[in-house]
Amino acid sequence: MADWGPVLIGVVLFVLLQPGLLFQLPGHHRIMDFGSMKTNGKSIAVHTLIFFTLYTILILAVHVHVYAG
Repeated sequence: MADWGPVLIGVVLFVLLQPGLLFQLPGHHRIMDFGSMKTNGKSIAVHTLIFFTLYTILILAVHVHVYAG
């Protein structure tokens, strides 16, 4: 049986944490912009760190596992 937990968590976090989709931290005009659909280098770096932190916590500390089959 394959463990689909890391794949599923990675895809969901990747979609939700795209800079500019739901929020952008730091934004163009404010500290946080919502739904701007624009991005910059700083926000990409910040969102990458947020992704890595949440992914690591969910996979290593919480032990999220999804088995299919």
